[in-house]
Amino acid sequence: MEYRLTTPVTRAELAPLRAGDTVLLSGIVYTARDAAHQRMMELLDRGEDLPFPVEGSALYYVGPTPERPGEIIGSAGPTTSGRMDPYSPRLLDLGQAIMIGKGARNQAVKEAVVRNGAVYLAALGGAGALMAASVRSLEVICWEDLGCEAVRRLEVHDLPLTVVLDAHGGDLYESGPRRYLESLR
Repeated sequence: MEYRLTTPVTRAELAPLRAGDTVLLSGIVYTARDAAHQRMMELLDRGEDLPFPVEGSALYYVGPTPERPGEIIGSAGPTTSGRMDPYSPRLLDLGQAIMIGKGARNQAVKEAVVRNGAVYLAALGGAGALMAASVRSLEVICWEDLGCEAVRRLEVHDLPLTVVLDAHGGDLYESGPRRYLESLR
């Protein structure tokens, strides 16, 4: 199935999604990679607020390349999500609803997705120009010293994504290969 979602999202909006579905995501998406996640944890440990509203938010694990003149953003392909696994359950428990990246996630993240009615969406690796084409505006909101890993506020329209982990425990990295092998019989 194909779904259109606009951030911020609710659990009810994510509930129909199943691993393997396609999502065209619009609205505000925040970018954060390893270094930014570590800084977010430090803020939380000190009892401070995150630099963006976390409830119903989407975080894209991307460090875009510099934009060319006249462009909003450079290539914006996903980075490997597993590097955010130590931080993701805490953010999901605080209300983050969508994670966007590539690659498998650990068991703690899978459990946090189900516990919080969230989803993990895959962006097409190697297609950074395609992903960048969905970005309508960009603003660095904090930690500019991190360069490409600074937290950015992106406004996106129809960002093409695939549901990998759904709120019901579905995991495309498990079910996809199984379905493929069954189709060969």
